[in-house]
Amino acid sequence: MRIVLFGPPGAGKGTQADALSAHYGIPKLATGDMLRAAVKAGTKVGLQAKTLMDQGAFIPDDVMIDLVSERLDAPDCQTGFILDGFPRTLSQAESLHNILDTKHTPLTAVIVFDVDEKALIERIEGRFSCATCGAGYHQMFHPPKIEDVCDVCGGTSFTRRSDDRGEVVISRLRLYHDQTLPILPFYKTLGLLRTVDGMAPIESVRRSIFEELEERALTTAAK
Repeated sequence: MRIVLFGPPGAGKGTQADALSAHYGIPKLATGDMLRAAVKAGTKVGLQAKTLMDQGAFIPDDVMIDLVSERLDAPDCQTGFILDGFPRTLSQAESLHNILDTKHTPLTAVIVFDVDEKALIERIEGRFSCATCGAGYHQMFHPPKIEDVCDVCGGTSFTRRSDDRGEVVISRLRLYHDQTLPILPFYKTLGLLRTVDGMAPIESVRRSIFEELEERALTTAAK
């Protein structure tokens, strides 16, 4: 399985990517993780990225594309992968398509998480975690069993991510609309696009993704 996950921040891509990775035995590839790994390994692309990061500069498309191409050549990606956070622009999507075409490893499917953005903002703003063990909670959907006491470790100190503030979430959603949504028609034309209800319970979303992937795999095998 070679999969790309699309959805706005807070849609649950990371959670589902972890489940897909475990189920299919393929790596989850997030651009931030790839950047850090390449820098740590001291690869040519990693050194180039480090120079830009140290300068506080934006990582241009060509560097990101080289980074992803380098990562896809790793042994653990030979049976498949899950891309989360890439591509972010139409240019990156087209380059990824060309890279995979050259490697004769086309994408299996592109999964889009359809969400109610107003409800999504409420979902994100309500998130918090235990400052001691990192256990995650939500003030409405998953509060601690005992108020202000962590279910897992008994800690009484909690924290919220700085980018979970409403104004930051709205800014990230705007960026998603401007840069990422224009990619979807490209994948629809290729017949790869599949949509799931990102507001459904986690297990329901997971089942929907597996159903879409299995149907896509069967369709591809029949050609």
